[in-house]
Formats: sequence, structure tokens, C-alpha cells
Amino acid sequence: MKTFSALALAAAVVALAQPALAGDPLDSRIDALARTWAHVNYEVKDKSAQANEAAKLAAEADGLARQNPRRAEPLVWEAIATATEAGAKGGMGGLALAKSARDMLERAEKLNPAALGDGSVYTSLGSLYAQVPGFPIGFGDAGKARAYLTKALAVNPNGVDANYFYGDFLIRQGDYAGAETALQRAINAPARPGREVADRGRKAQASELLATARRKGHG
Repeated sequence: MKTFSALALAAAVVALAQPALAGDPLDSRIDALARTWAHVNYEVKDKSAQANEAAKLAAEADGLARQNPRRAEPLVWEAIATATEAGAKGGMGGLALAKSARDMLERAEKLNPAALGDGSVYTSLGSLYAQVPGFPIGFGDAGKARAYLTKALAVNPNGVDANYFYGDFLIRQGDYAGAETALQRAINAPARPGREVADRGRKAQASELLATARRKGHG
């Protein structure tokens, strides 16, 4: 059965969050979650340690979500951290966590689909539907993945994460030329102040995936 190592990628959408606004305590805490996530996702290499750190981050985000039930941002963060834990754990445990992450994101979408900015809710949902196995094992759905990722690109056409995950999806669909275009956009995406670790990690992944798309498309 397919493992869920790829689900760690789904968590990358947190990097779409904008730097905190001065004087807003909640935004400052959300920004801190973003920075912690970037460290866990890109700099913690041991999968067991990464799963543990992601679980801690999810618990922190859950507490923030309970304190702010009308704000979607903490809920998105909880989902993102949970998806990272799913990717690090893999197997059926990873699938259960992925389902939880999807449910959280759907709740967040109802609260505020624009939470975190730049289509991050749509990118998160699209990446999960693209990377999780389909029925009868999981809830993966190529149609839903395309719909959500297309929405994300409509909001943020030059975003590093939206383009990366769309490129990943297109490779899975056998559209290597389309994937090359999307992944090149991800590599060329503008830098985001305060998101240096996330930008560096995502663009490195985009470069690796671009090489795969070129090899499959021209091989």
C-alpha cells in the first residue's frame, strides 16, 4: 500500500501565510506557527522526530483554534501540521491523520476560504486529494484535486506552493509539459519576506520535480 510520505508536502501551504501584522497577538502567534512548521518540514530529517514535532505543532494550533473559534487560520494550521505528521508516519496511521486534516480544512473553508491568504486553503485541500490513494483505501480524487488547485492558482497565479502542487498533480496525470510550466513558475516565484526557509525548501523540491517531469516527458 502506498505510504503517505508525500503528505508532508501538503503542509507546505502554510508558507503562504503572510508575515504577522504589528500589534495583532493572534497574527503574531500564527506567524510563529509558520516559522516552526518550516523548520519541522524542511530541517528535521528524522521521520520519527518530524512526526513528534508536527504533533506538538498541531496541538498548539488546536489550542489556538479553540481560543478563536471564529477564525479559520488556527484551524488551517492544525490541519497542515496534522498532514505533516501523516506524511512522516505513513501507513494506515498516516491515512487516518490525512482524513482528519481534510476535515479540518473543510471546516476552515466554511469559516473563511481566504484564510492565510494566497489560496492556501484550496492548495491544502487540492494537495491532499491529489496525493492520498483513492477508493477503497483513501479519499483521493483527481477531479477534486484539480478543482481545488485551479482555485488556488486563480487566487495566486505566481505562488510557489500553488504552482508546485499543481505541477506535482500534473505529473501524476501524465501531463509532463504542463507540469514543467507550473514547476518553472514555482522556481521563479517571488521571495516572501520572513519565509526564507520555506521558500528555499519548496524551490529545491520544485527543481527536483522539474527534472522528473523533463525526464518523463522527453524520455
